[in-house]
Amino acid sequence: MKANVTIHRDFTISQVDDRVYSSFLEHLGRAIYTGIYEPGHPTADADGFRGDVLDLVRATKTPYVRYPGGNFVSAYNWEDGVGPRESRPTRLDLAWRTRDNNHIGVNEFVDWCKKAGTKPMLAVNLGSRGLDAARNFIEYCNHPGGSYWSDLRRQHGWKDPHNVKLWCLGNEMDGPWQVGHKSADEYGKLANETGKAMRLFDKSVELVVCGSSHSNMPTFPDWEATVLDHTYDVIDHLSLHMYFANKEHNTLNYLAKTETLDRYIQTVSGVIDYVKAKKRSKKNVTISFDEWNVWYHSHEQDKKILEGDDWPDAPHLLEDIYNFEDVLQVGGVLNTFIRRADRVKIACIAQLVNVIAPIMTETGGPAWKQTIYYPFLFASLYGRGTSLRAVVDGPTYDADIANDVPYLDVSVVRSTGGDALTFFVVNRHLTETLDLTSALNGFPAARVVEHIQMTHPDLNAVNSAANPDNVVPKTVGGTVVEDGALLSKLPPLSYNVIRLAV
Repeated sequence: MKANVTIHRDFTISQVDDRVYSSFLEHLGRAIYTGIYEPGHPTADADGFRGDVLDLVRATKTPYVRYPGGNFVSAYNWEDGVGPRESRPTRLDLAWRTRDNNHIGVNEFVDWCKKAGTKPMLAVNLGSRGLDAARNFIEYCNHPGGSYWSDLRRQHGWKDPHNVKLWCLGNEMDGPWQVGHKSADEYGKLANETGKAMRLFDKSVELVVCGSSHSNMPTFPDWEATVLDHTYDVIDHLSLHMYFANKEHNTLNYLAKTETLDRYIQTVSGVIDYVKAKKRSKKNVTISFDEWNVWYHSHEQDKKILEGDDWPDAPHLLEDIYNFEDVLQVGGVLNTFIRRADRVKIACIAQLVNVIAPIMTETGGPAWKQTIYYPFLFASLYGRGTSLRAVVDGPTYDADIANDVPYLDVSVVRSTGGDALTFFVVNRHLTETLDLTSALNGFPAARVVEHIQMTHPDLNAVNSAANPDNVVPKTVGGTVVEDGALLSKLPPLSYNVIRLAV
């Protein structure tokens, strides 16, 4: 099986925004408690943050982490998470039927972000609350001092402002499952007025408005058109979410679901363009894909808590154990974001630790990399720069959700400094090696630096505390540049990162 890819130095899509490699932490399950925060753990620092987790997060260089939710934020009182810990109330979380002692709040989270080498992307509650709580929240976080809320932060021990510049106006407000669910008209009006108030405090903040929770919502894409009609002039980004599942255990159908993702982005981009034209605006609103990942492995076990009568503290919820097949899917999702770099400027893998996450921990024990950690890591490290247009000529297959799905899934990024070129390639074929030939037009002196590859004979293979290196990348040979073309043989069902010096 052969596939040809043509790229040219001057045929670019857009600069890849570094923020597309961001992540997410919600007060859900063990994401916070025994995830990033576990006082008494052998690696915990003086603030109770797990050092082993911090090391794994730092390695990904994730630029932003969204917090505190998620569905959790729609009934969250941010004031519960500030002040002396002994005075903070324990609350019932209606979204996930658990209890939260609020030992971690915005101040501690910002401290954790600094230790992890990342920045906070905060969400305000537009479900059970609204404008007033949001304006107080941003004043508490960002004003230097001399006002009620900023002086309160200083009294709590954080003299300097947090200077949070990226804010989400609620979460999934189109969803009937959301506390404080609203119609598009209701939410659009509230988000607009809240955004206006936040901009009166600081014109430089970036605001993210809620789009559709997924592309199968009955209100999609009318929701986007209505919400943007209200908010276009005040916001910067439109939030989208999508999760991927292989409940039918059909690998080719599963890996084709990135086609649905691509159509989702394309459709929403059209709605944005429509509203822009309607308003005769020069402003460009872009997409914040601030929840995405594989999510289905844990559904059955989660029902015991979500449908139960108990309200446990930090239970094992949404703890998907990812396999090798999920590596291929996550690699394809990241490729889609790179190819849509002109539209998608922020993306957050959901989530970061324990809860549908690339990093897992044991309470009191080790932390380890799940299989999907690796494609996220490599994209973040080597996918920063300019996305190049890659024209693919190769075999395709028909799947349930789309026809003519290419077996070869590829994105190409030229580094910010211009001296490196990286191919991210997935061979989706179940049994056949793919002979890749890529013309490197405009890169006459290209040479192969490294070919990183992930394969495994068992699609269901996973990593665990007992066997953390069961599914890991390896460096392979045989990939060369000859006569201005990249030549490589890609095994069936493989994820590949091919790095060139140019």
